[in-house]
Amino acid sequence: MSDLFPMNHADLCAIAVKWLQREPSKKGHGCDVAVSEVKTGYTGEIPDAVGFRRKDDHRDGSVVVEVKVSRADFLADGKKAHRVDGGVGNWRYFMCPEGLIAADELPPGWGLLWVNKRGHVKPQAGPVLQRHYGPYVEALCEWRHDTDHGREQFILVKLLSRVGDVEEMNSRLKQAYSEQSRLAKRCNDLTRELHSSSPAVPDSLIKGLQSIAPCDGCGSSHGEHHAPECPSVDAFAAGRIAESEARS
Repeated sequence: MSDLFPMNHADLCAIAVKWLQREPSKKGHGCDVAVSEVKTGYTGEIPDAVGFRRKDDHRDGSVVVEVKVSRADFLADGKKAHRVDGGVGNWRYFMCPEGLIAADELPPGWGLLWVNKRGHVKPQAGPVLQRHYGPYVEALCEWRHDTDHGREQFILVKLLSRVGDVEEMNSRLKQAYSEQSRLAKRCNDLTRELHSSSPAVPDSLIKGLQSIAPCDGCGSSHGEHHAPECPSVDAFAAGRIAESEARS
C-alpha cells in the first residue's frame, strides 16, 4: 500500500462493515448483521467482512467483502481453496484503495469497491451500481453466487453464543416490549380520563403545551410523524403515528 494512503487493512475492514449496513438506496446492501474478520469454521475461510440480510425479499442473503491493500495480496487471493471451489457470500466484493485494482481484473461475479483517501466508498463493479429498481433486481440475480450455508451458520451461531444465555435475553426483551406496550396504553387511558374529568382546561392550551415539547425519542414536533426508528413507533406497534398520539 502506498505511504500516501492514510488507512491500513483494519481501517478498510471497519469501512467495509459500515458499507454492508448501508441501505441499497445509498449503494449498499442493507445488511441487518455485519462483522469483520470472523471464522467460518475451525479451519478455512476468514472473510475480512461479511454481512447478512433477512427481510423476506429478493435482496436477502449474505455479502462478503475481501480487503486488499497490495497488488501481491490481490493476485494471491485467487489461489485460495475457497476461491477455487465454494466459499461464503451470495454477493462478493473486493475493497481496495482507489486505483489499486481495476474492474477488468476481477474474477467472474465479483464486485469492486474503491476507497478514497477520505474514506469514501466508490463502487466500481457489482449490482450496487444499478440506481433503478428493475435493473438492480436483475443485477442481483446475475451476480449471485451459491454459498456454503454450513459455514455461514457457523458464523451466526458463534456470534450469537457470545451474548450469553440467548433464551434469557429473549425473555427479557419480550418482557420489556410487553411493559412498554402496557405503559403506553396506561398513558392513553390516563389522558382520556384527564380530558373527561377536566373539561375546563381549553384544548387550545393543551395543544399549545404539546407543541413546545418535542418527542424525546426523535425530536419531532406536535402534529409531525415520528421517525421510523423512534421508540414511540414501537410502543404503538405502528409504522407512522402522529405526535399527538404519542404524547396523549
